[in-house]
Amino acid sequence: MVVMTNRIITLTTDFGLRDPYVAEMKAVILAISPKTTIIDISHGIEKYNIRTGAFVLASAFQYFPKDAIHVAVVDPEVGTKRRPIIIETEKGFLIGPDNGVLALAANKQNIRQIREITNQKLMLPKVSSTFHGRDIFAPAAAHLANEMPLEKFGPKISKIVKSQFAKVAKKKKKLEGEVLHVDDFGNIITNFSKKDLGRLRIKRIFDIQFKEATLKLKFCKSYAETKKQEPLTIIGSHDFLEISINQGNAAKTFKVRDGDKVTLYL
Repeated sequence: MVVMTNRIITLTTDFGLRDPYVAEMKAVILAISPKTTIIDISHGIEKYNIRTGAFVLASAFQYFPKDAIHVAVVDPEVGTKRRPIIIETEKGFLIGPDNGVLALAANKQNIRQIREITNQKLMLPKVSSTFHGRDIFAPAAAHLANEMPLEKFGPKISKIVKSQFAKVAKKKKKLEGEVLHVDDFGNIITNFSKKDLGRLRIKRIFDIQFKEATLKLKFCKSYAETKKQEPLTIIGSHDFLEISINQGNAAKTFKVRDGDKVTLYL
């Protein structure tokens, strides 16, 4: 018997829109849970780029209604022993491979429980070794939307994989992390969260070191506090520290790319 629901399921993948993969996932979801609302966060994640997928998911996740279900599939290790998981947080649910793609979103909320998806009855009858998005994650999301209890999916687990991009090392008078994402404006988005930085004083000067540049930058609340083409640091709209140039391209100017190491001296 199909349960009629109005739950939201979001999809974040590196599948693109040229091939039928996204449509197949949606078809599976709707066949199991016809009343579900499906929202595409992005299918334009760079192929195999778990870091970007994690950032995009974490950025959008917090703005959806409570108990929304979020499926993220950026899965270069599909078919290996990496685990398919469901994470319940105080805000909603995260479903995907245990490879770090869910870690940033999970970190932004209090985790209530984590389950490994092992119940084959809640998967498609034939599970491909190359398309767990369609055969495992989409059915899991749909069954969850139909109010399937979490304990039916599989055993509890205590930890998830946290890739290096989700980790910030706090050392004496400095933070060590990396560049999460360079956006289309050339803003350098680090993995230093507002929480990592604590209370900052306006106009405080930071020393920031990249591989090919060491910068002394003012911390600002808005771009208007700097002149055109002047660099700055700012807490961006997704609560991560960004290095920017007012009406310029910081990434090109400082030769910074996704994944580059960054050190912030306090």
